[in-house]
Amino acid sequence: MTRTTGAYATGQRPLVMHVLYSFDVGGLENGVVNLINHMPPERFRHAVVALTQCVPSFCARVRRSDVEFISLHKPPGHGVRLFPAFIRLCRRLRPAIVHTRNLAALEFAVPVALAGVPARVHGEHGWDTADPGGTRRKYQLLRRAYSPVVSRYVALSRQIESYLVDRVGIAPGRVERICNGVDTVRFRPAAAREPLAGSPFDDPDAIIVGTVGRLQTVKDQVNLVRALAIARGQGRAGARLRLLIAGDGPQRAEVEAEIRAAAIGDVTWLAGERGDVPEVMRALDVFALPSQAEGISNTILEAMASGLPVVATAVGGNAELVAEGETGALVPAQNPDAMARALLRYTEDAALRQAHGLAARKRVEQNFSIDGMVERYAALYEDLLK
Repeated sequence: MTRTTGAYATGQRPLVMHVLYSFDVGGLENGVVNLINHMPPERFRHAVVALTQCVPSFCARVRRSDVEFISLHKPPGHGVRLFPAFIRLCRRLRPAIVHTRNLAALEFAVPVALAGVPARVHGEHGWDTADPGGTRRKYQLLRRAYSPVVSRYVALSRQIESYLVDRVGIAPGRVERICNGVDTVRFRPAAAREPLAGSPFDDPDAIIVGTVGRLQTVKDQVNLVRALAIARGQGRAGARLRLLIAGDGPQRAEVEAEIRAAAIGDVTWLAGERGDVPEVMRALDVFALPSQAEGISNTILEAMASGLPVVATAVGGNAELVAEGETGALVPAQNPDAMARALLRYTEDAALRQAHGLAARKRVEQNFSIDGMVERYAALYEDLLK
């Protein structure tokens, strides 16, 4: 067990301990950063516990100095061997609330309960490649088995809320839906597409399609590459398209191989992991998300806040964010032809790009503000402590 950046502040404010598999670049993790940074410090203290590792460079995104970061360095497999140490950790920190996230962290609600922590929240953000649609009975039964040690559930989308109630068997009164929020100050529209450091795309006539996310199977950037290659073959409009992929991860070699196979290396930029995502968004004309599964996507919200039309797969919570025909387009997953058609439509119609981008920004401001998200979490925590 290691402790990293941040000084732990004592005091009477209740402590919320956030437990997740890792604290590194990712949508779930970014949501925790936003929650901590925007929650009024006089209401709660926070600590972050990663079952694997809290990556120092990512921890630096937390702007508060009173947050402790703890890495458990859990080996693969069940974490029962770490339960005694985790109980001792809870007794040392004395959290009022422990908030676990996703199935990987759910089993740690057991030592939390054994340590006598009064409020135990579990958040479900979405599924991974092992269970992309939440259909595997094994994982439903696992969630049900741990339900007695969970005080309240948070579902990040309507689909996940239905999954917990209808498939796992959680009583509706124990589940609260809280969608992600986005920082509309950091993520804001550009008056015109802005240049981006390192970008090879300087043709003012080009239409830059971009995506941001970890390169892994569930995010399916391979099919986005295929879609762009198909669209590029559709005459003059397709020839204007360029592709920017920001992010890194285990699927990078496969993405690179698909780029070579499609012979679009001259119009595709693998930008790697970026610390300037707001600037990346302002360097795009259209945002695309080709995922096979999603909860409530932070990157879709960031793109919408940046005034971009969004082409996304019709999976998970994407349909709760993207208003079809108003702020973007929804296409079937793993269907590069449908993705290509949607991208071409925006390539050919500048007025449509502008109209859907403006509507996307308005939708975020009205429904997905970060202040609204933070207030709902704070109200949930305070209700549990009554």
